[in-house]
Amino acid sequence: MKKIIGIGVVMACMFPAKALDKEIVKSTISEVTVYAQGAQIFQKANYSLKPGTTEIIIEGISPFIDAKSLQVKATGNSIILDSKYSVFYPKPAEVSLEGLPLKIRRDIQLLEDSIKFIGYDIQDIQDDIDVMLATKTILSNNGAIRGQGKVNDSINLLKQAVDYYTLKMSEINKKLQALNRKKAEKLEKKTAMNDRLSKLKKHQSSSGLLPQDQGPTHRITVTFSTKEIVTGKISISYLIENAGWVPLYDLRSDGLTSKINLTYKAQVFQNSGLDWENVKLNISTNNPFQNKTKPTLHPWYVDYYVYRNYGNNKDIAPQSMMKKESEKSIAYSNSIGEQDEVMSQTSAQFVEVVRQLTSAEFRIDLPYTIKSNNEQHMVLIKVADLEANYKYYTVPKLDNSVYLIAQLSKLDELGLVPAQANIFFDGSYVGETYIDPTSMEDTLNLSLGKDPNIMVKRLLVKKDTKEKIVGDKKERILSYSIEVKNMKATPIEIVVQDQVPITQNAEISIETLELGKGELDARTGIIEWKFSLKPKEGKLLNFSYKVTHKKEMNVSL
Repeated sequence: MKKIIGIGVVMACMFPAKALDKEIVKSTISEVTVYAQGAQIFQKANYSLKPGTTEIIIEGISPFIDAKSLQVKATGNSIILDSKYSVFYPKPAEVSLEGLPLKIRRDIQLLEDSIKFIGYDIQDIQDDIDVMLATKTILSNNGAIRGQGKVNDSINLLKQAVDYYTLKMSEINKKLQALNRKKAEKLEKKTAMNDRLSKLKKHQSSSGLLPQDQGPTHRITVTFSTKEIVTGKISISYLIENAGWVPLYDLRSDGLTSKINLTYKAQVFQNSGLDWENVKLNISTNNPFQNKTKPTLHPWYVDYYVYRNYGNNKDIAPQSMMKKESEKSIAYSNSIGEQDEVMSQTSAQFVEVVRQLTSAEFRIDLPYTIKSNNEQHMVLIKVADLEANYKYYTVPKLDNSVYLIAQLSKLDELGLVPAQANIFFDGSYVGETYIDPTSMEDTLNLSLGKDPNIMVKRLLVKKDTKEKIVGDKKERILSYSIEVKNMKATPIEIVVQDQVPITQNAEISIETLELGKGELDARTGIIEWKFSLKPKEGKLLNFSYKVTHKKEMNVSL
């Protein structure tokens, strides 16, 4: 049995196990999906396998990869055994003097030798200096020199000690001075040699003979197993956090049609360490780095607090504390100009919208190049014409101006996200608004500015405004009139708003006397009139209300 084991060991030594085949391949970025925060990078590489087990090492990987998000696919009749991310640190390349002139090579070699030997000399001098310094310390700490022991009792002994100390310290100081001078000379020579060597090596660097230092290489290693020769393609994808996009909208109206033109844009930026060269770009409203775990409620216990007197201090001692538990979940994440008769195409015409369960993705069928420098690149996502209902609004109590409002609906069908929007009307920039599709409102109201051709005037009707005392109460009646006139050459629809006061004090009574055809919201006290006006037509609106309260009290109206 021992002989069989011995033969096996000898054969294992003679025929060692076959080393794992390794092949390094380069990858290219084919597609990128940019999220509100982060991006998913898709890369491809070609590979070839021999029968057995082979490691394919894919280079050109972002250093900001989220290793947990790595996904690997491959074509070909092979089995993927394993995939992992790693960082490879190459060994520093050795400096070669080949190619330099013979004189420079000799000078470099001589200087390096001289610097080495002069370093030995400096160390020898420093050793002698250390000995002299130690001798000085011993001499200074000696009891005879410090006046300790029998020296105090003998003048002769004291004199001998002082003479000896003076002589020896003088000799030591002279030797130290000579050694320090010699060390300084050696150091000066060494500095000059190092400067000379540095200049010679700069000549080597300027000649292009010095190898460039290579930083770490980020890799993905995929282990394959196959029984035959196989060629195919590897597709990998992973998340990075150093990227994202910011939405921006342009809303344009020419004032002649009932439609608002919406331009949906994305300002894309990335600092992944890799340039995205001519890649297929997708814009997603998803954020993979957000929490995806729903919160969970736990029992919430409450109890009475007992007030106790502790000595002179009255503190609150809880009989049982109110308990409330919560869990924190960790998410592993993600101006209008004249138009020609023939319009050029826009990149928005090459965008496909893909509806997902919780987000929308815009797939752009055009190549984009985005450098890894955090600069913003404008990407056009969508252009849409939205049905709009135009109305004029005025609140003469606050402002006698009349504002043109465009009411937009069905914005949820566009896959919008909350963002700022620039408003353009009749070719002019009007201002900014904020589009928030997540709000509960079904309609978005866009203010397109003031229209000076509609006149509004609000007056207090003094003849109908009265005040009187009835018993212990004071009654005050206030009456207002609002005049609206359309000076435009086209008919308009207008909404006029005003208000009557409301109260939460039971001792104050408010009663509306006249509203015309206005509609009153009893909860807010806002009155709203909606009507149409023909060109040059005017309309007078009247409303009044009565306030009753205690006569000795004051109510501000």
